[in-house]
Amino acid sequence: MSIVVTGATGHLGRLVIAELLARGVAPGEIAAVARDADRAADLAGQQIGVRVADYARPETLKDAFRAGDRVLFISGSEVGQRVAQHTAVVEAATAAGVAQLVYTGILGGPDADLLLAAEHKATEDLILASKLPYTFLRNGWYTEVYTENLGTVLEHGAVLGSAGDGRIASAARADYAAAAAAVLTGTGHENKAYELSGDTAWSLAEYAAVIAEQTGREIVYRDVTPAEYREVLVGAGVPAGFADVLVDVDQAVKRGLLARTSGDLSRLIGRPTTPLAESVAAAVKGLDLS
Repeated sequence: MSIVVTGATGHLGRLVIAELLARGVAPGEIAAVARDADRAADLAGQQIGVRVADYARPETLKDAFRAGDRVLFISGSEVGQRVAQHTAVVEAATAAGVAQLVYTGILGGPDADLLLAAEHKATEDLILASKLPYTFLRNGWYTEVYTENLGTVLEHGAVLGSAGDGRIASAARADYAAAAAAVLTGTGHENKAYELSGDTAWSLAEYAAVIAEQTGREIVYRDVTPAEYREVLVGAGVPAGFADVLVDVDQAVKRGLLARTSGDLSRLIGRPTTPLAESVAAAVKGLDLS
């Protein structure tokens, strides 16, 4: 039996593996599923088992899992293709007889009505139909979704969006990774769903104010119409289909769908979630502000 992390070379997957090791899980008890063995070479160098598989190639998934494995199934990144890909993963896990399938979904689960939620809801239904022991980690927004674009914000002196005064209960990606590791190494999590989000919700105007305070620059929040926001995104090179998704996210924020603060995340990790100001400070530190 192994603790298996799919998407192991992605941002979240690597953080989960690091957290598992920090919790004392032996490298030989961890298996990393990745599409590219070369990208996982550093993990293999730590004596972590690497299993090469691709969600989009079902035939490769037959060797990704073993009977008794506890699997973290990190959702795919190819929006629009995930139902077929996730079906292949669930079928492979079922055929292998894994002991637990832990899936990273979206905050709100079946109640979420934003465009991004549809594939996650379909995947949860697939997992329930499989009869496998499951845990649903319904992740809210990663603060890094915003801070990774900090350079652009500083260049233009503005945070741009169409979320109005809607609030976002985000947390650092490392917080979500810690929650996944807690579930994978703990007990009593089978057949449960956790609504994971940060302890404190914030608005985009407040986000702009935090950036201004930490950089000493004038940063404002520019709230535009959904149509205007979409036009800016497409003009910046974002594919039209994904621009529609991002605009829809802001409308979900405006409706309060991403402001939920259930406390599940901090309870799972045994500490408060990472404050927005701390995440912004880390992002600012990585920039050249000269």
